[in-house]
Amino acid sequence: MLHEDEVPGDEALVRALVAEQCPQWGGLPVVAAGAGTDNTMYRVGGGLLVRLPRTADAARAARKEREWLPRLAPSLSWPVPEPLYAGVPGAGFPLVWSVYRWLEGAEAGPDSVRDWAGFGADLAQFVRELHGADLRGARRTGELSWYRGGGLRAVEESIAGRFGECRALLGGELDLDALEGLWRDGLALPEPSGPHGWLHGDLKPSNLLVRDGRLSAVIDFGCLSVGHPDAEHAPVWDLPPEARRAYREALAPDEATWTRARAWAIAVAVSGIPYYWRTLPAFAAECLARLRAVLDEVAGPEADAAAAAWPWPPRA
Repeated sequence: MLHEDEVPGDEALVRALVAEQCPQWGGLPVVAAGAGTDNTMYRVGGGLLVRLPRTADAARAARKEREWLPRLAPSLSWPVPEPLYAGVPGAGFPLVWSVYRWLEGAEAGPDSVRDWAGFGADLAQFVRELHGADLRGARRTGELSWYRGGGLRAVEESIAGRFGECRALLGGELDLDALEGLWRDGLALPEPSGPHGWLHGDLKPSNLLVRDGRLSAVIDFGCLSVGHPDAEHAPVWDLPPEARRAYREALAPDEATWTRARAWAIAVAVSGIPYYWRTLPAFAAECLARLRAVLDEVAGPEADAAAAAWPWPPRA
């Protein structure tokens, strides 16, 4: 259990929900297919995926995916999840849930990606297409106004507290003073003012599928929103340096956008470390690796090159 308000689920529950609401799939085998911080996933048969939200907030995000993904998919060169059924509460489970078409692919990582520079360029092209897609009347309001599409100052107070928590947990393991300085570099800049666009909101490696060594699909649009693109770039510090450089070269964001993106990368990581320190240590380790990648990058090419030689993610 990762959250205080989490609703538990397992394979038996998925079988019951499918049998009750989708009898045409009721005889198919159900196996666990991974878990994120907001949903647990189950493969049903060979071609279906059930996502069970962990919390009521995650359930609301599922409704957003079902509404907008079919409209966005034609604008994108890579597959995204295709909703097939909107589940309702049942079988003792109080939240809405979803069935999607199964997308083949492995999580982006050292065993799946052959060319990190090419991967970074592909990811940049996906981001360009998504950010340029027609808003179709969508505005930054309600469920499409997730905080990462706004400005850094909205989270300034909460992030200050997270640095304190990280210091208590990590001691001198990480140069948190330097990281806080980089965070404040982003805060000192003017807030973003360009046009709004579509944002995925969480382009971390586990949401990027790979086949034959290349990006093959992008999944988990639970953080889908409309807003400014700065925080969208933050997960590239979860990728090896050559992927990050290719991504930046392909998109060519201005220095202010990149500095704010780096500040967002730091903010999200220092929030994740204390929140998941005991409940999901692997996620906390990913956040720690991101912060080390930021420090290596600003230390210069020599440190960045050394980081690339570590098992990926760097020193997780």
